[in-house]
Amino acid sequence: MELIDYLHIHFLTRAQLLAACATDGARLDAFTAAGTMPAPSYRLHVRIDCASYFGDHAEDHALDWYAVGYVAWLRMLVDGERDPYARFAARYRAALSALPLSGMEATDAHLRSEWQHFIAGTYGLCTRSGLPEDIAAKEWAIHVIRVLTDDGRPLDAAERERLARARDLLDRASSLFAPHERARSSRARYGLK
Repeated sequence: MELIDYLHIHFLTRAQLLAACATDGARLDAFTAAGTMPAPSYRLHVRIDCASYFGDHAEDHALDWYAVGYVAWLRMLVDGERDPYARFAARYRAALSALPLSGMEATDAHLRSEWQHFIAGTYGLCTRSGLPEDIAAKEWAIHVIRVLTDDGRPLDAAERERLARARDLLDRASSLFAPHERARSSRARYGLK
């Protein structure tokens, strides 16, 4: 049940997302099919077996869970955004340019790759919001951590400070991850708790 508790605290069900955006499932499904709305970050297949005074009962359900930031994204689509990819790319680039000494380029190929992960719902489970700003922050932080630590050499004071800032940013941008994912997560890989 720890997974269910985690999802209830950090994600929205399909019904909650639809209610927050005052829209219906058909529109959400159309945006998802068109490749402009992220897929759910988690899909649970649940089998319920019930025994009661009246006898046995069984049900099967698929429950979709969405990142909380997807409310803003779906509202943008409902309001008529004509080029969601361009909006994603502009927000990602703006977030990246706001970071100190980025050293990381948002090339078209990089942005297309990030967009595919975004639309697949991947960033909904591994960032706090699932939105371009957290995605850019997380990717930049990982880039800086790798540059500073991959060769194993001792760091000077300025590099240690930059590493600490990158880890702090990664901590703020990264989700806590579901209990079964934590050991394999970027948080574990880059020394966060």
